[in-house]
Amino acid sequence: MHDEAKNFLTWSRRQFLKLLLASGSLAASSLPQPSVGGGSEFHAQVFIGKASAYGSNLRDVIARGFHELGVSPAEIKGKRILLKPNLVETHVERAHINTHPLVVRAAIEVFLSLGARAVLVGEGPGHRQDAWQILEESGLGPILHEDRIPFTNLNEQTGFSVANQGRWTALATLTFPRMFRDIDWIVSMPKLKTHHWAGVTLSMKNLFGVMPGLYYGWPKNVFHHQGIHQSIVDITATLKPHFSIVDGIVGMEGDGPIMGTPKPMGVLAMGRNLTAVDATCARLMGIDPYKVPYLLAADEWLGPLGEARIVQRGEPIWSMRQDFALLEDVPAHQGLRLG
Repeated sequence: MHDEAKNFLTWSRRQFLKLLLASGSLAASSLPQPSVGGGSEFHAQVFIGKASAYGSNLRDVIARGFHELGVSPAEIKGKRILLKPNLVETHVERAHINTHPLVVRAAIEVFLSLGARAVLVGEGPGHRQDAWQILEESGLGPILHEDRIPFTNLNEQTGFSVANQGRWTALATLTFPRMFRDIDWIVSMPKLKTHHWAGVTLSMKNLFGVMPGLYYGWPKNVFHHQGIHQSIVDITATLKPHFSIVDGIVGMEGDGPIMGTPKPMGVLAMGRNLTAVDATCARLMGIDPYKVPYLLAADEWLGPLGEARIVQRGEPIWSMRQDFALLEDVPAHQGLRLG
């Protein structure tokens, strides 16, 4: 791991050593445990699919991505899949804030076509406490109702605790929703956005929404106190999600993750390794992933950032890249631009 990342992040451990998380019994074996690899020979694959609009055949794009990445019916058959979209706000005029309902629907259809026993959707919004209102006003609620797909408000779930596998924060354990004991695959489905504190919010940052507000408050205040970058790394290292599908058909640039402006990109990015997916998405946005502290910390530990270690499937990055607007007066945006 790069010394630069360690130096940036360890301030949280020193400053917040006395901040303890009140949680239940330790149960490290209760989470799904896919291999995240590590070391200098760590490689990953990321698929970039072209999708010009939400009305296009998104199911075909996702299915092609699964095929390119080796996700087969044999791997999915009989599995219980949890999709975790990014639901933040309900402003009608800002539909680019949330993961689009049609992307979620397409993912549901693909998983079911591969033989999944069940597909569920869960989210624990950090900005708005009323997950059910966001669900309905975002347009996702009616689609899930029509498709008979259950939704769980993860903020209200009682939890079980596991050892913190990242230890970038002072938290000895992390508490996850109890339903995760029965989930086989966890899929992060973020929106492609800038973020005024994290620089970018993608697959890894989206995992804040799996952490129950019942334990971590709003807007997940424990993690803000521990350090956003540090917490992102800890959650990802401990949860070890299985897959990511990033909605970049219309992203958000500028003052993300809520007040930014729409950025039409026409892209869906996906992969098994969240760090590699996020590094690819950063490059699509014209952002250097090595300048995003939580990505730098994850490099060659949770996944690769280097282009030489990421096998790109589908469209090449250069053909889809569009530089996102960054805010010069926002510290988290300064120096991010990819050369």
